Amino acid sequence: MTLAIPLTGDAISPQAHRLLAAVRELVELSRGTVTVEQAPPVDAAEPVADEPESVPAGPEVRLLTASRQALLEGEALPLTRLEFDLLQYLAERPRRVFTRAQLLAAVWGYERAGERTVDVHVRRLRLKLGGQLPLITTVYGVGYRLADDARIVVLPHD
Repeated sequence: MTLAIPLTGDAISPQAHRLLAAVRELVELSRGTVTVEQAPPVDAAEPVADEPESVPAGPEVRLLTASRQALLEGEALPLTRLEFDLLQYLAERPRRVFTRAQLLAAVWGYERAGERTVDVHVRRLRLKLGGQLPLITTVYGVGYRLADDARIVVLPHD
């Protein structure tokens, strides 16, 4: 099966990154391959039909992984090591729910700390990111996940 998704411009939107990650995950389960090709430029005179104009509301967060910096709407966001690691872990795995124990093992590197440690770090991270749109959502009875409309861009090379 071939699925063609036109991606234009230099930067791929967070929604396109999420879509590509979901497709890769599905393909890996069935042992297929995914190739990403640059879309041909769209002619300015040619109207584009049914192109969604909706951009998620709320702040944009950029994670510059090489320098371990976080930018909230272009302004430096002072995050602790664990807050940065937690946000990066969730941003790199959108649409997945993680239990507190899974987050402790993946981000902290151990499971011996109390699971409430995750709650404290999520609460502090939410405060620093601002309360107008929660970027990390709680899945009651399970754990935490990145919000579907979160605008987080992970840039490995800044």
